Amino acid sequence: MIRVWFNHWFSTSYRLIELMKENEGEQVWVVGTNKQSNSVIRNVCDEWYGEPVTDGDAYVDDCVRFCQEHKIDVFVPRRKMLDISRNMDRFREIGVKVMAEDYSRLELLADKARTYDLFRAQEGLAIPEYRIVNTAEEFEQAYSELKSNYSQVCVKFVLDEGGMSFRKISEQEDPYHLLKMYAGNSIPFKRYKEWLGAIEPFDSLMVMPYLPGKEISVDCLSTLSGLIAVPRYKGAARHEEIIYDDRIMDMVNSIMETARLEYPCNIQFKMKEDEPYLLEINTRMSGGLQMSCLATGVNIPNIALNKLLGREIPWSYERKNSIVSYIEIPQMIM
Repeated sequence: MIRVWFNHWFSTSYRLIELMKENEGEQVWVVGTNKQSNSVIRNVCDEWYGEPVTDGDAYVDDCVRFCQEHKIDVFVPRRKMLDISRNMDRFREIGVKVMAEDYSRLELLADKARTYDLFRAQEGLAIPEYRIVNTAEEFEQAYSELKSNYSQVCVKFVLDEGGMSFRKISEQEDPYHLLKMYAGNSIPFKRYKEWLGAIEPFDSLMVMPYLPGKEISVDCLSTLSGLIAVPRYKGAARHEEIIYDDRIMDMVNSIMETARLEYPCNIQFKMKEDEPYLLEINTRMSGGLQMSCLATGVNIPNIALNKLLGREIPWSYERKNSIVSYIEIPQMIM
């Protein structure tokens, strides 16, 4: 039996856990922890506990202690992945394998500005223009410079996960829209500048053009048999198109050769007219990874688990364009 721990993951990891448990020859026993005691993920876990609420080194201490107390063989972290990766030796010392990249790679790719700088000189790869600001005055200057060349500007903190801080900056404030319509992630320039001024100097903020085209999310895993790379084109509806465009696939191959990532990751592009721009690289399994697995018939979470354990699982798939979607199925929390 392989005892695998998933710490605080998003709800779509339900299917990722199911896929990982589809293992031949040895049972995968999943231990889950979450800040939400009634998360639906508990239904697919074999053991369920509250997530440690500490941060920094104290959280790492709690993780090491949890692994020892619950005889964990494999740790699949999402929360505090950087802190965990920085202390990888502590987990190795107690015989726990961690599905996370080397700290130096994680630290670099977590910083969006450093990520862009790493790939800027790479042939055939488009990087968005951007400015890094730390004060409201710097934000106003950067906004003015970019707005002179682009129709809309957006912002996101350099250290961000899941686009939580992403905002589109609008020119005018429309009270009717703000009060009676879904405001989405758009915010008026004057209001955003005012809020930044109240907290300056703030963490590094990236100001860049808004790319209005489709988002392309590519799920990747490097194996001895080659690179698994499945490009999902996202639209406004729930369905996603799997399209193996040679230009996107060449960019993905080039990025993966440079990044040298060992475990499941997700490379995101955004279209502007007919040009795909690199948006970000997520060094974890994506929320939509199960869509890629369904489209290809390749069980990426299980292949990754076995890779971590030193086992090579054969895989193959046809690069066939397709459409995948999903429905919501109600579940009682067990």
